[in-house]
Amino acid sequence: MVALIDRVAFEVFGFAIYWYAIIIVSGIVIAMWLSSREAVRVGLKADDVSDFMLVCLPIAFIGARIYYVLFDLQTYINDPIQIFNIRSGGLAIYGGLIASVIYLYFFCRRNFIPMWNFLDMAAPSVILAQGIGRWGNFMNHEAFGGVTTRGFLEKLHLPNFIIENMYIDGAFRQPTFLYESVWNILGFFVLIFLRKKNGWLKQGEVVLGYLIWYSFGRFFVEGLRSDSLYLFGNIRVSQLLSAILFIAAWVLLLWRRKKVSNLKNYDRSYGKNQYLI
Repeated sequence: MVALIDRVAFEVFGFAIYWYAIIIVSGIVIAMWLSSREAVRVGLKADDVSDFMLVCLPIAFIGARIYYVLFDLQTYINDPIQIFNIRSGGLAIYGGLIASVIYLYFFCRRNFIPMWNFLDMAAPSVILAQGIGRWGNFMNHEAFGGVTTRGFLEKLHLPNFIIENMYIDGAFRQPTFLYESVWNILGFFVLIFLRKKNGWLKQGEVVLGYLIWYSFGRFFVEGLRSDSLYLFGNIRVSQLLSAILFIAAWVLLLWRRKKVSNLKNYDRSYGKNQYLI
């Protein structure tokens, strides 16, 4: 029998601390550190990032939970108290991102920060945090794909601890967490490379590039998962949203390039009080 990695990292006074929480928090801390460094380079303050995150984090977690509950509503109607039991899992990244962007709009308006500028600054850090966060799913034994064989996993040249931990519910599973993690981390390096090339990207195109990259990969990975949320029939919620975001990001990118005459380059020289389109 293949043993799974224990979800619990350690206990404090009998209270279990899960690897999932440790990894998610680590990804957030790294993202904040990277975003703070970039904020200074583009004319913002490092405090802008911490001030935003202080309020955004709980809002994002609430949004992620509401999104998950809404698309798995029958489960929670039968047992409503479980809505508040986030320690058992059930957070959807798209819900967190939607809630974060809504709050960011008001944050930027209140602090006179160009919203596109803030999004460009944060986007690479966000996709890196998502890549790190998928390892929380690995430790939590979730976000896995359909049944496969040990032989298939060995052909991927995966370390043995990953192979063994993909033995779930009596069968080996596709490591979809890993596929998305690798895709996201690769996307981080692609966005950083493009962002450093002054004149290559226009203002707002770093975050649009993030949406294009992430939604493209998420669409295909989601199709392999066996624990997806469904809208109706065989329509997976995250696949549908990924397709919408992918198309919308491309349309917006091309429209802005063609129609916005004063669109500026992402050159790390924006001023905080500039109102850019």
